Amino acid sequence: MERFTIQVPDSVLDDLRERLGRTRFPDQLNGAGWSYGSELSYLRELVSYWQNGFDWRAQERALNRFDHFKSRVRGLSLHFIHARSREPDALPLLITHGWPGSVYEFHKIIAPLTDPAAHGGERRDAFHVVCPSMPGYGFSEAPHDPGFDIAQVAHTNAELMAQLGYTRYAAQGGDWGAAVTTQLARLYPERLAGIHLNMLMARPPADRTAGLSQEELGWLQEAGRHWKEGTGYYKIQSTRPQTLGYGLNDSPAGLAAWIVEKFQSWSDCDGDVERRFTKDELLTNIMLYWVTQSITSSTRLYFENAHSETSFLEGGRIGVPTAAAIFKRELSKTPRAWAEAAYNLQRYTVFPRGGHFAALEEPELLVQDLRAFFRPLR
Repeated sequence: MERFTIQVPDSVLDDLRERLGRTRFPDQLNGAGWSYGSELSYLRELVSYWQNGFDWRAQERALNRFDHFKSRVRGLSLHFIHARSREPDALPLLITHGWPGSVYEFHKIIAPLTDPAAHGGERRDAFHVVCPSMPGYGFSEAPHDPGFDIAQVAHTNAELMAQLGYTRYAAQGGDWGAAVTTQLARLYPERLAGIHLNMLMARPPADRTAGLSQEELGWLQEAGRHWKEGTGYYKIQSTRPQTLGYGLNDSPAGLAAWIVEKFQSWSDCDGDVERRFTKDELLTNIMLYWVTQSITSSTRLYFENAHSETSFLEGGRIGVPTAAAIFKRELSKTPRAWAEAAYNLQRYTVFPRGGHFAALEEPELLVQDLRAFFRPLR
């Protein structure tokens, strides 16, 4: 295990600016907006700022304020942030990101979690925070052989926590991070004080609508629309991630278009992505894919999950104490009855705002919910 500092070579940044300057933009239908995908005028604006205004070195310095490390974990070089609290009784908390996110998603919540007294909380709610980059994401080495599915990510996280000396800890996740955290609870229940999920997923009963409230019935309709109109990325990443990767790994504008569309359509932004995220935030997250050339390996997780012999949704009810944080614009909101059937559900909170990227969109709400849930489980 060794300390790690993010230091992108100048040559990589020079190459990026050159590629951005040679972008060949496609046409767009009149009045199409975002309905066909990333909107042309906005992407032109974002690419221009990326080339001429974005200061990666400033973002790099901000990221390097955290303690970064790398360690050999199950044969792979794993990158992670390890932010230890000054409070002696702090509870270790493992936070796992998803796609198209990164550990950058957590930069607003790490300090409030490790030092709650300085951020409107109480010292008793302190956490030691561990944020790994999943294998194949960011600065973590990509798996070299097929079959590295969600269960393998969970085993990797468990081994990392063991290396750090944490024998009992809390875990949190959204998107793939929720799936990894669920699998972690299935595989290592004795190690976990509890799990907190901001995208809890559960198999529906035979009668999907039985006993659901009008609000929950509306959620199912929303999920149906998303599955019909917004999951093309899911199908191609689950079937042909390598083919997709050639374009995204070669074109920074193409990579930005692929990722920013998800932030625009999956967040609580009413169609205006910069109501929730600044250009610097969007581009810093995108940069963690670009400078590491990890977009192809990151999308392979969809293929591995789709072709895995097991599913994180199978294997019986999760007995570890579980909290569900349901944000207003989440892609899939699980009704309470479904969550209770699949998990030892002890907290279920529906928030009036926020979307898929909770730690970036609503950091205060997420931190407050984490503190409240884990307080009696310490």
